[in-house]
Amino acid sequence: MTATKPKRKFTFPTAFTILFILLFLIALATWIIPSGSYDYDADGAPIPGTYHPVPANPQRLLQSALKGPITGMYGIEDENGNVDVWNYGELFGAIDVALFVLIIGGFLGVTMKTGAINAGIAWVVGKLKGKEKWMFPILMTIFAIGGTTYGMAEETLAFYALIIAVMLAAGYDGLTAGALILLGAGIGVLGSTINPFATGIASGFAGTDISEGLIGRLIILVIGTGLGIFFVMRYGERVKKDPSKSLIYDQKAENEKQFMAGGDAGSEFGQFTGRHKVILALFFLAFVVMVYGVIPWEDLGLSVPTWWWWFPEMTACFLFFGILIGLIGRLPEKTLVDTFVDGARDMLGVALIIGVARGITVVMNNGLITDTVLYWAEQAVSGLGGVGFILVTYLLYLPLSFLIPSSSGLATVSMPIMAPLADFAGVSSYLVVTAYQTANGLVNLVTPTSAVVMGGLAIARVGYGTWWRFVWPLILLLAILSMLVLAVGVLV
Repeated sequence: MTATKPKRKFTFPTAFTILFILLFLIALATWIIPSGSYDYDADGAPIPGTYHPVPANPQRLLQSALKGPITGMYGIEDENGNVDVWNYGELFGAIDVALFVLIIGGFLGVTMKTGAINAGIAWVVGKLKGKEKWMFPILMTIFAIGGTTYGMAEETLAFYALIIAVMLAAGYDGLTAGALILLGAGIGVLGSTINPFATGIASGFAGTDISEGLIGRLIILVIGTGLGIFFVMRYGERVKKDPSKSLIYDQKAENEKQFMAGGDAGSEFGQFTGRHKVILALFFLAFVVMVYGVIPWEDLGLSVPTWWWWFPEMTACFLFFGILIGLIGRLPEKTLVDTFVDGARDMLGVALIIGVARGITVVMNNGLITDTVLYWAEQAVSGLGGVGFILVTYLLYLPLSFLIPSSSGLATVSMPIMAPLADFAGVSSYLVVTAYQTANGLVNLVTPTSAVVMGGLAIARVGYGTWWRFVWPLILLLAILSMLVLAVGVLV
């Protein structure tokens, strides 16, 4: 007998691989695409109708691929290939964003180490025993708040076993419990209001404040969460009434055996103490302070002190609250430091993705083709009008989000092109940020490249095809909601 070689299964490349391929292709494009430039106004925005050719400056392929991420962290090279670090304010480098992400990681790591978030959610679940129907609106709202404030995603995986056990005991199925968690946090990310990893980074590279467009994003968050609650609750009640209606009915006995083996569900998260409540209050206060700090109150005509914060100040804010939460949580000095460093380490991949993605923009700028691409895009959208432009932008971000599932990487690589393009169409830059984050959030509810989606479905024992069959009507409704808010945002 001859041994047969196992067939190799195709795996989609990581965001790093895709971005490095793009980096090489962009360097190659500088040899092909004509160089050109716009005239710019005092605010640094390109003036429509002023595009003109300039001498070419093609980039070396290997050097650009290897050095691009490094220069992406610092900014734009001069004509001799040197990075002018001291003129940083004019370079739009990614080092401040990357450092912000690392400090946020430390802040989240310390907060999770105290056990406040886990204990709080477990406490809510315990209080709702016998009233499991209320778990849908309460828990999905809590997860949505986590998603919209700090991009809660991987953290939800800890709650699947607990919530599945409670839901099965109440007569629901594993799909109901999995959807409650995955859609709750996922819709929160889709409707990110102050999420620093999506809205914050995108706003920074788009040259707009995180507070701009907040009303529209709140509308998407509230209505989207309401749709999600109704959708999951309707399915769950149908299953409870007639278990045979479950899309995973054939697994009913096996799931009950696995998840309902006895024990005090949620006891591993510990008691929800007064100290935990204080920590959670400080956790959310950090985001409130961040939003207050970046809003230009003086420009709005309000007699409120304006702090004129941006990434350095926001980074310092989360560093302060991370240390404060660790002290209140009574973490020993070594534990506090190690936890903060470990949390920052967890975000190192995100920080590096930002650098690689920013390197693409640097290569385009150095090769003098950025304005040429803008010019071509200006010609393409010139007849669309504002509403047409923002809807096309939203639809464009759907496949881009599949190719680059990292919200930080996609924001970094796309905003330098899309934000100036919005000026040509008479659309505010913050609407482009909203289009990006809603499209990216929608795709990340179903994309098979997401560890959160596939991991959560695996724990809940739900097949990927079953998930698509269950969730596609809600995906369609969320897409329509996002496009309506974007269209209205252009018109008002």
